[in-house]
Amino acid sequence: MAATAQELIEEPSLLTGVKSGIATLTLNRPAQFNALSGEMLSALQAALDGISRDETVRVVIIAANGKAYCAGHDLKEMRSSEDRAFHRSLFGQCGAMMKTINQLPQPVIAKVHGIATAAGCQLVAQCDLAVAADSARFAVSGINAGLFCSTPAVPLSRNMHRKQALQMLLTGDFIDAATAKQFGLINEVTPPEELDAAVAALAEKIVGKSRLAVNLGKKMFYEQANMDLSAAYDFAGERMACNMDSEDAREGIDAFIEKRKPVWRGR
Repeated sequence: MAATAQELIEEPSLLTGVKSGIATLTLNRPAQFNALSGEMLSALQAALDGISRDETVRVVIIAANGKAYCAGHDLKEMRSSEDRAFHRSLFGQCGAMMKTINQLPQPVIAKVHGIATAAGCQLVAQCDLAVAADSARFAVSGINAGLFCSTPAVPLSRNMHRKQALQMLLTGDFIDAATAKQFGLINEVTPPEELDAAVAALAEKIVGKSRLAVNLGKKMFYEQANMDLSAAYDFAGERMACNMDSEDAREGIDAFIEKRKPVWRGR
């Protein structure tokens, strides 16, 4: 069957590319402010699953096309059904994708411009690191439509002071990039024209480190965060001893002592 004109011009909701060990996933629904439709969530999930098995990928950047970074869930899709099972499935799909970011061996950087609202703000909070243009704005604005942003509250409350997170969740108010950095939602703020360079510099800095140490470190960081102090130290000490037994750790220490650049082997 011949494709329709609409099918011929329709672009994928997610663009992917890999260069020099850095994978870039670009949200590509600019006309819908990159709302997270079920299709886009599926595309993100598939891309992240593939990256998790690809040792040549060292860092992941989640970027976006258009004026906005991500406006959250697709409200038209959410209202297309009043079936609770449909909504449970949609939010479950989004939660599974967010958890995959957390569980991914590689660090994930959000490259933010424009607005990031509701589940879009959740995406920024869920990424391991985030760099934003100084024109970016953030909100968890479901409350304005009678829907408390319960799922975005999960990573927000784990990145920000609880009172600051709850104020955003209860008011739906926007905060600017400088405030988002102050609250702990993002790492860096840069002029829009310098956003590409700032994200690239951060990604390249991580690529230059030992893959084994970065991957082990990300996993350890999130696991110890939920432990009490004593258990966290016991766990971290064991992880560090295992890391010390690696070829990369021995090479890195020898290179430091010998004042030369290390040669990482990922072992």
